Formats: sequence, structure tokens, C-alpha cells
Amino acid sequence: MTGQGTPAFNPRVVLGLLLFGAIAFAATLYFIGAGETSRGPNDGGSHAAAKGLTGYAAIAEILEAEGHEVSLSRSPGALDGEALLILTPPAFADGEEIAELIGNRRYAGPTLLILPKWYAMEIPDVVPVEKEEGWVFLGGAGMPSWVEAFEGQFATKLALGPLDPAQGPHWQSGTRRGALPDPTQVQTIADATMIPLVTTSNGNILVGYYDDGGYYPVLDEAAGLQPADEEDLDTGRWNFMVVAEPDLFDNYGMADRERAALAHEIIDLAMEGEDLPIVFDLTLNGLGRTQNLLTLAFAPPFLAATLCLALAMIVVAWRAFRRFGPPLAEARAIAFGKRRLVANGAAFILRTRRLHLLTGPYIETMRQRLAAALRLRGSDDETLDRAISTRLPDAPGFAESAAALREAARPNEILRAASALKSLERKLIR
Repeated sequence: MTGQGTPAFNPRVVLGLLLFGAIAFAATLYFIGAGETSRGPNDGGSHAAAKGLTGYAAIAEILEAEGHEVSLSRSPGALDGEALLILTPPAFADGEEIAELIGNRRYAGPTLLILPKWYAMEIPDVVPVEKEEGWVFLGGAGMPSWVEAFEGQFATKLALGPLDPAQGPHWQSGTRRGALPDPTQVQTIADATMIPLVTTSNGNILVGYYDDGGYYPVLDEAAGLQPADEEDLDTGRWNFMVVAEPDLFDNYGMADRERAALAHEIIDLAMEGEDLPIVFDLTLNGLGRTQNLLTLAFAPPFLAATLCLALAMIVVAWRAFRRFGPPLAEARAIAFGKRRLVANGAAFILRTRRLHLLTGPYIETMRQRLAAALRLRGSDDETLDRAISTRLPDAPGFAESAAALREAARPNEILRAASALKSLERKLIR
């Protein structure tokens, strides 16, 4: 390596490319880990992240504004905690899966199931109307068929049809009364072992909880029943409540203050007087997400380690970019000139340890050089020795030095003998 060279690229441009690549790579890892590689959950569905008519984002925001701890769960593992779990499955869900989920939660926390009713679709972009993301068309109503999978104490039959406006308010609960957004399509519970909390004017159940042998004094009081004997009931079991008419809870229904107040009251009753977290499930709506290593890397407590690793990478990259001293230009492997060529050749011979192959050519070269220094026409050993003895009486003869070089075997011996021949030339030239 020799002197300073000119960098091939502008350091600022290289630094900009490195920073952009690092940021893009980190952002890619983050969005993959967070599951944000597709469109958001506001897809017009019937869940708490949707803002269309059939979604439940409004009631989730109301509860959060009232001070409740509200979360939207996209992990199946988060459905087993001690919290009020609100299920909002779509019309084509798996009934057996829902029944199993409810059965597993009886001693973990209360469960509120809101049945679907509307067939909805997002407003296409080709329709010339003012709309926002997640807004939907209502394409009619239908009862969910998966409720038929409920068996035993949860067996339920539904009914769907219009209400008679002449019979009074559309719904009633205690002293509360109100109307429904669309009284021509009202879904009720026709048959179930259930205690009603909200009914229609003709007595059909809109919201109720199952009479399954559990001890629910708060719900019994709200339903107008006499307090049950605690000794005869299961005090460790939580209630399971069903909302047959989704328009009491969805965004369509939250346009009315009375319906919003009723929804809030029903959720408070479902918690049985306890201050529990409220979890809206999104997994039954196809928005579930399992944790992976990337997800954990960007979530506490592993986020701290990820940030430390990122800082370490930045420091290493900066030290590599700001290296010690300017870049060095690489020197030629073989320099210009005869001297360098000879030096390279000699170095090659030394590396291969073949000095003994040079003794013969070196003797002949020195014979010619000595003959030229003595101005002799002949160059045999005897003639050279006589001439050398005349000029240098005390010096060894050529024949003696040449014989010593031929007999040398080790590198140091060869160098000493060759040096003796070279000294003859130097003395003669002087």
C-alpha cells in the first residue's frame, strides 16, 4: 500500500445510501413484526375495529372514554384472561369453535356474545357517493346458522321479522324504552333457557343471560328476580350473556343516545359489579395474529434489547465509515524498472529456496567480469589466477573461490562464497 488515493464514491452519498437502507430495513422488520403488511382492520366487518354501520368501534370508544380498560385482541391466547370478553363473530363463523371458547371461559371471566344479523359489503369506489374507509352497504338481514351448534344448556333458537309499531316501543329494559334503527328486521331469541334483560314490546328477548346454575345476583336484580340462595348455586362461574339484536350495540345503533346508554348499562351488568378489563375479540373475524420473533422484538420487554442492538449497529457503521486515516491506493505488484524486476526475481528464488541453481551461472558471470577488469582475452581459471596474483598477491585465486562456491550447499555458505568472488572484482576495480 502506498500514498493516498481518491475515493471511488462521494462519502456523503455513501452515508445517505447506508442510512436509507438501514431505515428501510428496520421499517420492513417492524411492519412485518407488527402485522401491518396489508390494509388495516377497518374493513367494513362486524367487529370493534370497523367503523361501518355493522362495526362496533363506537361502543369501544364510548367505553374507553368512560374510563374502562378496553383492548382489541388479535391473539387467541389473550381470550383466556380474567376480563369481560365481547365476541362479535360474523354470519359464517364456526359455531362449535365459539361454543368451545365460551365453555372454556366459564370460570375465567364473563362473556358477552353479540349475534350478527346484517349482510354488508364495502361501498365500491365506482359508486359515486361520498364515503370514508370502511363504510358499507346493507344488503339484507339473516339469522346466523352457526347458533344451531350450541347444545345442552346453551341451545338457542332465533327469530327474525318485523315489529308491530302499534304495540309500543321497540325495546324495553326496566324503566328504559327506545326504538330500533330498522324495526322491519329485528332478531330475537325465540327459545332458550334464558333470563331476559332487554325485550321487545311483545316480550321477545333481545338481550339475556343463560340460567345455567350460576350465582348472578347483579343480573338477577336487573332482571327483577328475587335473590337466589347462594348455597345452591355455583359461585365461581361467570355469566354468559347473548345479544340477539346487534343494532343495540353496533355503530348503526349508537346514533341514538338511549341505545348507547342501554349498551353501556348491559356491559356494566355483564361484569357483575366488578371493574374488569374489556376485551373485544377480532380473531373470529379473521383478524387474528400469532406472535413471532419479530413481533416480540418490537414489544416490551424485548424492545429495549432491540434498541440497544440498533444503537450498536449504528456505532459500528459510523466507526467503519469514519475509519482511521484516508484510503490508501494499492501499489503495483511488480514495480517499473530493471532493478525492481531483478529484486522480484531474487525474492522469488529466495522464497522457493533454489539458491544452489544460481552458483554455476554466477561463476561464469564473475569469470567474464574479472577477465574484463584485467583486460584479458582468455578467461580460463589458470590465466585468471596468474593475472590476479600479479595484481593482488595476497588475494585468493579465482579457481579457489569458484570451487568453494560450487561446493556450498546451505544458503549462508553460498552467499559467503559468492561474496568472496564479488570482493575480487571490487579490489581489481579499485
